Amino acid sequence: MSSFPRISLRPEVTDYLKNVFLNKEVLAAVGHQEAESRFQRLLTCLSHPPSYTCVRASTHLAPLEEIRQKLGEELKKQQMCTSSEKEVSVQILPHPRIPDVLLLPVDGPRPVEQLSSEVVVGAQCGSAVLRGANVFVPGILASPKFMKAGDVVSVFSDLEGRCTRGATSFQGMRGFVGNGVAQIDRSGIFCTDVAAKGVGVRMVEPLYQSPSFDGVLPNLAFLQNLPSVVVGHVLGPLPGERILDMCAAPGGKTCHIAALMRDQGEVVALEKIKNKIERIRQNAKMLQLNSVKVYCFNSTKAVSSNSAQEHEGPPFPAESFERVLLDAPCSGLGQRPSMSCTWSLKELCSYQPLQRKLFHAAVQLLKKGGVLVYSTCTVTLAENEEQVAWALETFPCLTLQPQEPHIGSEGMLGAGLSPEQLRLLQRFSPELTWDQTGAAAPLPYRADRDTIGFFIAKFLKK
Repeated sequence: MSSFPRISLRPEVTDYLKNVFLNKEVLAAVGHQEAESRFQRLLTCLSHPPSYTCVRASTHLAPLEEIRQKLGEELKKQQMCTSSEKEVSVQILPHPRIPDVLLLPVDGPRPVEQLSSEVVVGAQCGSAVLRGANVFVPGILASPKFMKAGDVVSVFSDLEGRCTRGATSFQGMRGFVGNGVAQIDRSGIFCTDVAAKGVGVRMVEPLYQSPSFDGVLPNLAFLQNLPSVVVGHVLGPLPGERILDMCAAPGGKTCHIAALMRDQGEVVALEKIKNKIERIRQNAKMLQLNSVKVYCFNSTKAVSSNSAQEHEGPPFPAESFERVLLDAPCSGLGQRPSMSCTWSLKELCSYQPLQRKLFHAAVQLLKKGGVLVYSTCTVTLAENEEQVAWALETFPCLTLQPQEPHIGSEGMLGAGLSPEQLRLLQRFSPELTWDQTGAAAPLPYRADRDTIGFFIAKFLKK
């Protein structure tokens, strides 16, 4: 199944992850051979995209079937412009258990022949290409010396971040992502005082073929990873409630919460990075959601000591919200495709203390009888199950709750949690079924298993 290198990690990070996935509890349960096999599958599947594209439909604006039909029509128009075939087929299926999700299969890896003319892009750009994007000019690091618009080129991703911008060739560690047509001369990319923008290479033979959603039904079809959609449903927002999203950028989950509430109530979105605030507001406006209120604020300081404050923004008095989503900053090691991660072990382990500070604030801001959902897009025990064990010990008022829908696997062994507690957690673990989710499997089956790595825990405050 693998057609390019496994995810590139620093040796110290690989060793750390191996110790996580081969911890004593796991070894006692499944044995060394199976534990080792799961770890190796994880390293492989992380560099590949999931075998489908997940779209969250804006069912607060239109029925799912209407959005499905409109999306099919738009994507057929798009493909007819780029395909020489007379008949263009677009398969779009509703998810059987999640009422606002549409699934589109991804074709790949495909047999694409590498060319002698090569363009090198950054790892982040290469990952976007594997999910259906074209190459935008800022992502280009190197190109042939005399490249002109119209030239057909092979596109490679720089896996270790070592390619010098403006180079004419690169022989370092890289991954092939497909072939495309240059839309701009080399001089227009590197030899200009004004930074060029727009598409630099239009992909015509990508290694993974999936639809481009650039400008396609932006208010009705929102690209979002399946586990991220599940989070909103697990939180279970109800019309009229006041809900807090503590780390909200770029706003996908914020807007989903507001949509599930039918835009009735208040969704407070906090984000400490100023230049990310406008993106949240734009998403809410595009999706016609008026219940979202966005503030630039550090959520670790979101609890006010003044229980009688009159201003509406942060910090807030204790017990101000019926539900709190803590989609915590994390190491992001579950993201797919991710062909490279250059972080040190120190950087990787820096998130647990921050997550605990945020957790303290979340528990204080939650009303008695309220729901707290904690989630990450990483695969480590320290940021997931260990945080749950710590929270249950630190906050006696919290109890784990069942999740609906629960389409991922249960929690991972290794944090000392009981079997009953692990069953209440939801860990999306693509490595568990990586060899069993081929193209022959039904799309919904693949969609539930071939996801990004993700973790969800749901608590009730007694």
